[in-house]
This record gives sequence, structure tokens and C-alpha cells, in this order.
Amino acid sequence: FGGYSWPPGADDEAFFGDWFRTGDLGRLDEDGYLTITGRRIMRRASRIAGAGVYACEPINKNTRIVDYAGQMITPSQSDWRERRYQAKGMIWCFTISRRRVRDGNVDGNIARFINHSCRPNCYSEVVKHTVWIRAGRNIKKGEELTYDYNTGGEAGIQCRCRPGCKNKI
Repeated sequence: FGGYSWPPGADDEAFFGDWFRTGDLGRLDEDGYLTITGRRIMRRASRIAGAGVYACEPINKNTRIVDYAGQMITPSQSDWRERRYQAKGMIWCFTISRRRVRDGNVDGNIARFINHSCRPNCYSEVVKHTVWIRAGRNIKKGEELTYDYNTGGEAGIQCRCRPGCKNKI
């Protein structure tokens, strides 16, 4: 993240020591969580909000990093679930089309922990019923992955992507 520096005495092992495993087709190994696309990422505490997802290796621009997994539901089911999630300040539902939504909180994977940013380093791409999170620029090892949730402020949740951000997600 811009201007972030390692704490005194910290090293890669300390930074990447808190591995996280999800139920998707990726796997955990000694170098981090390996996604189905072959990218190494991990979950840890975020300066933006709660948990975030970080690159365990450099990632080139436009690379598919991870798919956003979750239960496929209808928009009416999503409306009901989103009210509950947003009351807790969370957004888990990703609109695929007018008829389909992915709920990352049910059967989701590590991608559900990728935080919103108004100045993201990733973007989302929907291919049929799969949501891919892709690198919007070259990403450095240790950098938090972010993408724009594109909610238009509907949820009314204050954006925390950087100090002083006045946007809502």
C-alpha cells in the first residue's frame, strides 16, 4: 500500500506467516495460498477494513488472480441478504447479471476479503457466471489487493480506502 514500510525487524516470514485456507479449488502451501490461476495470495489484517488479501509474489497487469466464488442466488434473495450484511457494514453480494448474484458469504473463497478502493489496483471481469479479479496494474509482493465495488454508494457505507475519502460504497 502506498508508503507502507515493514515494521522494524519484520521479514517476509513474519508478514506472510498468517496463512488462510478457503474451500475453493486453490490450495495452501509454504509460500501462501495458491489460487486456481496459480497466483499466490493471502489474507491478513488490513489498514482499510478488517481483513484484506495480499500478493505473496509480484503480479503482472491484467493477470487473472482469483475468481470471486459464492452461492448463485436471485436478485430478490440478494436484496434480503444484503440488508443484513450492510447493517453490519459488509458487502458480500456481487451482481453477475439482472437475474444472477453471487453471495461470497455463502460458499465463498478468499476473494470475498478483497477490499474496496476508489483507487484500486485490480478490477473485476464477469465471464459467463464467473467473476474474475484481475490486476489493473503491476502489483508488488506484499501489496493489498483492492478493486472498485461499483455500488454507486447504494449501501451508504463510508469508504475507508484512504484517510479523508468522502465516498460511500
